[in-house]
Amino acid sequence: MNSLPKYVVSSTLKEPVWSNGTILKDDVVDQVSKLKQDLNGDLVVYASYQLGHTLIEHNLVDELRLFVFPVVLGTGKRLFGETIEKRPMRLVSTLTIGEGLVSLTYVFVRAA
Repeated sequence: MNSLPKYVVSSTLKEPVWSNGTILKDDVVDQVSKLKQDLNGDLVVYASYQLGHTLIEHNLVDELRLFVFPVVLGTGKRLFGETIEKRPMRLVSTLTIGEGLVSLTYVFVRAA
C-alpha cells in the first residue's frame, strides 16, 4: 500500500505527507472526474463522509463497500443525508466476518 499513489482532498494541507501523494484542492469533482478517466485501476475513498457524499451526488462512485458493526451507538450522522435524486444500488456481495461484522458491496445502477 505504501507504494501506491495517494490523492488527498484537503483545503488546509500545503504539501503531501507521502512522497507519492498529491493534494487535490479547489474543484474536487472535476479533479476526481479526470483521475477516473486517466488512471487504470480503482480509486478508493476511506471513511470520508463529506467526500463520499459529494462524489455520489456527482455520479462518480461506481461501487460502495459498507461494513456493518454489531454495535448500537444511539447517535451519529445518516449515511447518505439529503440527496438530489434517487440513486438505486444493487447488492453484489456479502461477507460475514467473525461474530457478526458484515461486509456489503453495492454497485450503483446507471441508466442504460
